Amino acid sequence: MTYLELKDLHVSVDQKEILKGINLKIKRGEIHAIMGPNGAGKSTLCFAVMGHPRYRITRGQIILEDEDITNLPPNERARKGLFLAFQNPVAIPGLNFANFLRYAYNSSRGIDAAKKGEEIISSVHFRKMLEEKMRILGIKKGFIERDLNEGFSGGEKKKAEILQLAILDPKFAFLDEIDSGLDIDGIKKIASYINELSSNLGLVLITHYQRILKYIKPKYVHVMVNGRIVKTGDVSLAEELEERGYESFI
Repeated sequence: MTYLELKDLHVSVDQKEILKGINLKIKRGEIHAIMGPNGAGKSTLCFAVMGHPRYRITRGQIILEDEDITNLPPNERARKGLFLAFQNPVAIPGLNFANFLRYAYNSSRGIDAAKKGEEIISSVHFRKMLEEKMRILGIKKGFIERDLNEGFSGGEKKKAEILQLAILDPKFAFLDEIDSGLDIDGIKKIASYINELSSNLGLVLITHYQRILKYIKPKYVHVMVNGRIVKTGDVSLAEELEERGYESFI
């Protein structure tokens, strides 16, 4: 069984401890939701798992399929099948979205996109694959002709993150507040995209609110407070949080 496991993970940012012993095991095909108030450490968890250098692991391990990847750089983690959808993706003027996706696809497979050779997917074959993914997700063709996130609305940025997820086809994905800034129609659309992709994916959904969980049904819901997971349950736990708030867990 392919799995990702966090063992007693302690993480500091600028010499301040944020995560204080996270234990979590995710299997492919499972959806986990992590909920908690602002400042609980949810985004820190995402960045630490992906290897952001500012987020220093002071204790614990990250295990992927029996391999300790705690000290691997971000690009190696991505090549081994990890993915992060950012809460606030940056815009990069001048970088065509379709070209970015193709370079990222090649790089995620350990291929230097600057080299030429049979192992690099051609632009024609990549475009066919990309358009098929877009068809499945209901994304219009003109979307990929724009510069990456340049002038994108909040919903379009989230859609762009999901399209990257579809193309890179990772083993495990962390979606950091993929529902933030979206109205109810936007949440429904993003949820439908995620449901299309989740059958063979280990998914960690970071969210403040229960509303997206009406459309994406996690197997487990975890409550994170002050850098710790303080309670785990099924989707009914999210409903309890909606009614009671986080105060009783603080």
